[in-house]
Amino acid sequence: MTTPPQRPGGERNMWSRGKEAPWAGPRSPPPAPTTAPNPSWALAHGSEVPEAIGHLQENYYNLCMEKSQKINSFILHILQEVDEEIEKGSEGITLNIAGNSCLLPEERVTGEDFWILFRILKKNPHINGLDVRYNLLSDIGAYYAARLLQKQHKLTYLNLMFNDIGPEGGELIAKALHKNTTLKYLRMTGNKIENKGGMFFAAMLQINSSLEKLDLGDCDLEESTVHLGHMLKENHCLVELHLCKHNIKNCGMKQLCDALYLNRSLRYLDVSCNRITHDGMMCLADVLKSNTTLEVLDLSFNRIENAGAKYLSETLASHNRSLRALSVVSNNIEGEGLVALSQSMKTNPTFSNVYIWGNKFDEATCMAYSDLIQMGRLKPDNTDVEPFVVDGNVYLAEVYNGLKKHYYWRPTYGEACTNSPNAGFTLVPVGGHL
Repeated sequence: MTTPPQRPGGERNMWSRGKEAPWAGPRSPPPAPTTAPNPSWALAHGSEVPEAIGHLQENYYNLCMEKSQKINSFILHILQEVDEEIEKGSEGITLNIAGNSCLLPEERVTGEDFWILFRILKKNPHINGLDVRYNLLSDIGAYYAARLLQKQHKLTYLNLMFNDIGPEGGELIAKALHKNTTLKYLRMTGNKIENKGGMFFAAMLQINSSLEKLDLGDCDLEESTVHLGHMLKENHCLVELHLCKHNIKNCGMKQLCDALYLNRSLRYLDVSCNRITHDGMMCLADVLKSNTTLEVLDLSFNRIENAGAKYLSETLASHNRSLRALSVVSNNIEGEGLVALSQSMKTNPTFSNVYIWGNKFDEATCMAYSDLIQMGRLKPDNTDVEPFVVDGNVYLAEVYNGLKKHYYWRPTYGEACTNSPNAGFTLVPVGGHL
């Protein structure tokens, strides 16, 4: 086994066995001894850092000075704003240190930065949300995220999207959730936890009884549906599940459908950007005849074609009365299938939102959706197309509406949680975050 790096004087660094972080994963260079000057409000060298309750900015500065950790000016700025909110008496504050913020300097938050954040947040009663998307936490930051989930009993929202977290980090976070009873929404999108990490999440969800919204999209999970299917049969708390870019094929869709016969909590299922065809839709259409909880279904960027669209439309027209929103964007559906979906809206009063852009529109398609909008059956905010007329012919133009238009990003200006671009969030509101 490789000997951990040594601090000057022979002291083992913070990642070594027996110290604060008994971490067996990736190692970070140890902090150097403190030689920095002592500001008027910084702690004296060698003094014990108190548990941080208020004055987050001051505590962050003091800890950085004590541990010779480089001060991140962006974190310092955000903590100042949070301190001001706390002084006003605000509760339930979300600490937003997203790495794609226009205010962010060149250096993003690292695992070592997150170690300091863990120290100041673990006992803070005012923070219930933490958004550190698009940073560089890696598995080191995942270790402290797991520690935070164990220590911070107010946290309901944690966004770790795209942070270079691998299988080991995924395992640590999943295991921390075995006993956590407060977190409602976890976003792991874009972290390559692979099948190994995904299995730990599937196992966790058979035990955890508080998590309501989980996003495992784009995590390099290949055909994870066997384990996730078992989980859905056992879990009765999960309301929203995102499984985009999982390489799900028809057999995987069948495994999920088998679980949906028994599951009575899931209201929003996202299987976009997979490899599902009309055979998978045959299984899904059958389960929708008896499932009464699923309200939002995202099938975007698959290949269900006309046959798949017709399977769904027949079920929606005659049997299902719980599904409210369906996205079939870019599914190689032609006029016959698109018209069939439009007809199901005429007989199904619950089916209110449909998104069809990126398919093959013909004249019958344009007329069918134009008629739905003109008669008021399909509200303009509830679809991603808008009719227009040129030389007496009706065409459809794209409108910026959908289930999750702000999935990877949020607007620089204005409100990110507006209804029409993020209808899935509006229809199935879990917490206060996209």
